[in-house]
Amino acid sequence: MKRRAFITLMGGAAGGPLVARAQQGEQRRRIGVLFSGFSDTDPEPQARVEAFRRQLQDVGWIEGRNVHIDLRIGAGNAERVRAYAQELVGMRLDVLAANAPPALRALAQETQTIPIVFASVPDPVANGFVASLARPGGNITGFASLEPAIVGKWLELLKEIAPNVTQVSAIFDHGSPSSGDYERAIADLAWRTNVSPPLRYPHSDRELASIISCAHRHTDRSSPRTSIRSATRSVAPCRRGTDRDC
Repeated sequence: MKRRAFITLMGGAAGGPLVARAQQGEQRRRIGVLFSGFSDTDPEPQARVEAFRRQLQDVGWIEGRNVHIDLRIGAGNAERVRAYAQELVGMRLDVLAANAPPALRALAQETQTIPIVFASVPDPVANGFVASLARPGGNITGFASLEPAIVGKWLELLKEIAPNVTQVSAIFDHGSPSSGDYERAIADLAWRTNVSPPLRYPHSDRELASIISCAHRHTDRSSPRTSIRSATRSVAPCRRGTDRDC
């Protein structure tokens, strides 16, 4: 199955021809799906695959009849993700799907011929997965969840919600190759919106929680209060009397 055909299949843009081909009894196609960050007991991967399965059925691809989905869940374990990527590629499937950068990277390292479709991958160009958004090239394509131009819009939206805000904390993944692009996008808009965005690079959950705690403590009391929920596994308060740590 060609890469473009798979994307058309996913979107149902050419439902009629696909249904006709499916009804003609063409050979069963096999799709490999690799999730990298969910646990084995998390219902989210199964829910996503079920939604995908329903969309396939709407355009004539019915699992058990003319399509089969092989799902693997890496549970956040890099070695496990790599092993599953090798397994899926070795199965000689028609197309592969990845839900996040670790899964996509693992699959890309194993094959340059089987089409790979990604979803929810931030800035695939900066991360080196595709040559450009318009012409990805190679065997990889998909749907980007974020690109630098969107980051600047966050400040614009924030100023619309709370016009008196003058300082925000911009938190970046220190290991992300696209962080520099996001920084430039924020800096370009910051001076126009009169917002000063301190840049933070936490190296652990504890550092991230501390940054959020400090940002809350330094919130301008005259401005509308904003609730921030941390997705970290632990919360570490900023040490008293040490503003320099914030």
